[in-house]
Amino acid sequence: MNQSYREEPFFFACQGEQLLGILARPLVVAPVGVLIIVGGPQYRVGSHRQFTQLARRLGDEGVATLRFDHRGIGDSTGARRSFEDIALDIRAALDELVAHAPEVRRVVLWGLCDAASAACEYAPRDPRVAGLILLNPWVRTEAGEAGAYLRHYYARRLMERAFWRKVGRGELELSRSLGSLCANIARAFGGKRASPLLADQMSGVADRAVARGSLPDRMLGALESFTGRTLVILAGNDLTAAEFRDLVASSRFWTKVIAARAAKIEEIAEADHTFSSAAWRERVEQATSRWLRAEFGT
Repeated sequence: MNQSYREEPFFFACQGEQLLGILARPLVVAPVGVLIIVGGPQYRVGSHRQFTQLARRLGDEGVATLRFDHRGIGDSTGARRSFEDIALDIRAALDELVAHAPEVRRVVLWGLCDAASAACEYAPRDPRVAGLILLNPWVRTEAGEAGAYLRHYYARRLMERAFWRKVGRGELELSRSLGSLCANIARAFGGKRASPLLADQMSGVADRAVARGSLPDRMLGALESFTGRTLVILAGNDLTAAEFRDLVASSRFWTKVIAARAAKIEEIAEADHTFSSAAWRERVEQATSRWLRAEFGT
């Protein structure tokens, strides 16, 4: 094991359940730590061991990290729950990070996909959170998903020679493909793109978002309320990232909040949703490390 940090596994409590965390604690600890939040079907290791590798790299650089399994995931006990119901897990894990590394005064939440959404919604509730690193944030709505398919999947497929060769050889059921296209057009234009929150001209966004907003609304309200710094990392070949990109580009309210919070958006061209290649994961680690140094002097 690298001597610049040590890894410590331990269980901690959350609502009567036992959660497993892995702390990477440097010998000399920076005043900013990172809490890696797990989403989707993942657990504390991450796809392609991404979370483990990131934590160890940051440990080498003096940044304490905690990656953990929330209730119902990995080796933690309890019923499986969605990303919209892990705020108590995040708080318990953050408590443990600062308890095991008392040098840490501020914490950055790091999450991929729906874990990024959970981190975003949690951040303004806890004054210890000073930053967010959001990878391919999940902002899924029926209309948004359909629109992303139309712009980023069907448009590309219709321009591919291979697609038309398959049609010509009878290898592709064109009627089914056209039916899927028409269904997505109906979903994209039939959904309500403008929400009541946005129509309210951003006044009191955060308070109402919790009560009645869609997921994009709640995230918008959270970012509007959050006073820390934000880095968004988007994969170039991922529908989830494309939907987030389209949401920001099509909404002056999202554009306004991103600009007001000086959020940085970094693209990794050709990368897929989980950054499955070593080169893409290295780019994520570099972007994370570079941003932490620039914003917090780690």
